[in-house]
Amino acid sequence: MAGFILRPNHALDRPFKTIAVCKYKGMGSIVQATPLLQTLKASYPEARIIFITTPANVAIIQKTGLCHEIIVIRDKSIFTLLSSIFKALGRMWKLRIQVYFDLEIYSHFSSLMTTLSMARNRFGFYLRSGNYRMGIYTHMMFYNIKAPVSSVYLQMASMLPLKKVITDLYNLNQDKEQIKGERPQKYLVINPNASDLRVERRWPAENFIQLIRILLEKTPYQITFIGSRSEQEYVEQIAKNFKENSRVINKAGQTGFDELITTISQAEAMITNDTGPMHLAFSVRCPVVALFGPCSPAQYGQGGVTIPLYKNLYCSPCVHEFIVPPCKGNNTCMKEIQVEEVFNALEMALSGDFKKSEIEKVMYLSKDTSIVAGKVVR
Repeated sequence: MAGFILRPNHALDRPFKTIAVCKYKGMGSIVQATPLLQTLKASYPEARIIFITTPANVAIIQKTGLCHEIIVIRDKSIFTLLSSIFKALGRMWKLRIQVYFDLEIYSHFSSLMTTLSMARNRFGFYLRSGNYRMGIYTHMMFYNIKAPVSSVYLQMASMLPLKKVITDLYNLNQDKEQIKGERPQKYLVINPNASDLRVERRWPAENFIQLIRILLEKTPYQITFIGSRSEQEYVEQIAKNFKENSRVINKAGQTGFDELITTISQAEAMITNDTGPMHLAFSVRCPVVALFGPCSPAQYGQGGVTIPLYKNLYCSPCVHEFIVPPCKGNNTCMKEIQVEEVFNALEMALSGDFKKSEIEKVMYLSKDTSIVAGKVVR
């Protein structure tokens, strides 16, 4: 109603000085947002770029150096949540944000924060079930689940008159090649985890155990497990099967963010479920065998030097469509991936024989240059 009465000018052909980007959850999504951040920084070099997120993502945003300021929403308790919300809103009002990108897709909380930010131009995604968003966002982009998420973010930004578009993920370890020569022993990184957001993305633990036995028998590499503190117990259940083998090292719960980046960047290759460290591997150009099921590699598996394994079951992808998946956790889509397939894919990755994507490419530009494909017309 206020917008209808005041009629603010939402024209985008101006030199913006304050640009905010919001993403609360998902380390991988933030890695995939680095092309957007680089593009905004290159197109608006005088602008102050602000990122709104939660504590778990602060380290990775700081590592990029692409943002001038990070506003943190602390969700540890209801008290800290409310306190940080008021503090964040006060800061945003003071900054007088001119452009606000909400990268959350399904979050009502994020939509509310976008509204309360009082940003003049509010960019968000259009969903079939979210018509109320038409009254929140001033500029909307259709969310295409068939397109890589980094490209989806850039497509939303393309509604601005961008001077330069950067499509590569930001390399979180610029000194990778220099460090790589200093390793005492070659190793593979194994990430059997998936964050608590969706544990259905885990390939079965018994499959990882069988795979590691084959790797120890048929390859000369050391095996290094990774995982967060919350995943430490789960990883230990797998790693304990190899306690007597000096070639197996369990780093789960023992690495800080910088050490995790270094561990991944120095590896010969990484075998991982679809989760945050997979995207870190994309960023540092580590060869990856990525296991997909509830998510499609069309969205989240297009990055770096990657061999995605995906069975494309009828019910997949489901992870972003349901709070409780149709299988209720009996993730057949992951169980269908065979141990032998993963080992063969690893051999290909180690030899540099990466599969060409069989996914049909999305066309982002219309022949009519006056049209931004996916832009929601009101």
